Amino acid sequence: MTNELEDKERVSGLVKWFDPVKGFGFVVSDAGGPDILLHVNVLRNFGQNSVADASRIVVDVQNTERGVQALEVISLEPPEGIEDELLGDFSDVELSDIEQLPLEPARVKWFDKGKGFGFANLFGQNEDIFLHVEVLRRSGLSDLQPGEALAIRVIDGKRGKMAAAVQAWETALPSVT
Repeated sequence: MTNELEDKERVSGLVKWFDPVKGFGFVVSDAGGPDILLHVNVLRNFGQNSVADASRIVVDVQNTERGVQALEVISLEPPEGIEDELLGDFSDVELSDIEQLPLEPARVKWFDKGKGFGFANLFGQNEDIFLHVEVLRRSGLSDLQPGEALAIRVIDGKRGKMAAAVQAWETALPSVT
């Protein structure tokens, strides 16, 4: 009996698309070859429920009877170029200043990908924090589910408190103090 994990290979590529409602998407390898199936459970094991299209990803994959499938997400980076485009509500805030803000624990109240926004609450607080889809994309996320745990950096925007950076809670744990 052979160990199927011996057949795994590490692959770098880009997320072609991911649909959290369907529970899967595909990765295109930098080396070419067939698309790689990325199942939501593999993404959840990394600590995220969604991923933005064109995100850079490193995954361990395995050839199966049904094609190449991701076994584990090793790393994930937001799509290139998005970091340069800040939203108008905080375009006067330096990116380095945002990165210095503390990561705070929050839960998604609701998020509508079609509308491009939603709200979260910091743990233990009732005040709504505005979440914009472009902030998610800069963070490598594409969608959020009610009740999902996040780590966010909050600023006072022109219309109230806003998330300036978002991370899945599980991926932020090592940096949360």
